[in-house]
Amino acid sequence: MEILYEDNHIIAINKKVSDIVQADQTGDEPLSERVKAYIKEKYNKPGDVYLGIPHRVDRPVSGVVLFAKTSKALVRLNKMFQEHDQEITKIYWAIVGNLPEEDHAKLTHYMVRDAEKNKSYAYNKPKSGAKEAILEYKLLGCGQRYYLLEVKLCTGRHHQIRCQLAKIGCPIKGDLKYGFPRSNEGGGISLHARSITFTHPVKQEKITIVAPPPLNDTLWKFFYENLES
Repeated sequence: MEILYEDNHIIAINKKVSDIVQADQTGDEPLSERVKAYIKEKYNKPGDVYLGIPHRVDRPVSGVVLFAKTSKALVRLNKMFQEHDQEITKIYWAIVGNLPEEDHAKLTHYMVRDAEKNKSYAYNKPKSGAKEAILEYKLLGCGQRYYLLEVKLCTGRHHQIRCQLAKIGCPIKGDLKYGFPRSNEGGGISLHARSITFTHPVKQEKITIVAPPPLNDTLWKFFYENLES
């Protein structure tokens, strides 16, 4: 478990592709339980350990996940995520198989979620029951067959990045649900929650937490090393 940031109030983990953030119907051990076990052991805490989950990252996605270690931090972070999303900047990296028409652009779509299929659909025009979805992307790197995009989320919709990039003909590598033709080894997709910037719920100072991508993956390593150099 890779800890990116920790203080008395919050802890941030670099989630692996296979991790689920909290318990679901699979019965697999969630990341939240592993974080609790770590806190219990490190601080020799008796009884149950408190851990709040203010935001989630989909199972097939890697990157920054933020947890609250106190109820006060959770209440404030929940409010920030739900009511003041503009105070939080979320940056993602996505590897796609097609070069987008523009090197950088702002995408606005109207998204409808199908809960039964656990999938969202993007439309170019307003539609009954749809929610506006906005993101900005820019091209960061080019390989022989794949391209690295940096994505800034302006709204928080179900599967937003996956759905909107697929809508412009750039499905994320490995994302069978949104039209990529082949799966990734291990079943994940090449989408990484690169960083999150927010106001600390107690200290009231700006914090940016950055997660390196999964460098055991050859393609992520290629793009990351090219950017670093």
